Amino acid sequence: VQLQASGGGLVQAGDSLRVSCAASGRTFSSYVMGWFRQAPRKEREFVAAISRSGGITRYTDAVKDRFSISRDNANNTVYLQMNSLEPEDTAVYYCAAEEGGVVLSRNPGAYTHWGQGTLVTVSS
Repeated sequence: VQLQASGGGLVQAGDSLRVSCAASGRTFSSYVMGWFRQAPRKEREFVAAISRSGGITRYTDAVKDRFSISRDNANNTVYLQMNSLEPEDTAVYYCAAEEGGVVLSRNPGAYTHWGQGTLVTVSS
């Protein structure tokens, strides 16, 4: 599967933004999907993941009350809705796919396919 992330941009603190990740191929529903982010001079970190059916989600504590992950298997797309954005959310956001995944891993190494990233900048 090939992944294409989009929707990043420059916003102010408190604003909302939705990033999307479009997947190619006909087996999108067989992948656990995740979002990760990497801020300047920091390691890539887990943000959120969603099960193959979309019925189960998982978030890192820093975003769980502000961000929402969802997916549309009919249109091969996964979304990350980000509300109440903070300057600390500034990062390149990457979508990732884990084929046949079950446990919604927080480990980047568990994901086999990655998008190119989309930059989200939150000004104070």
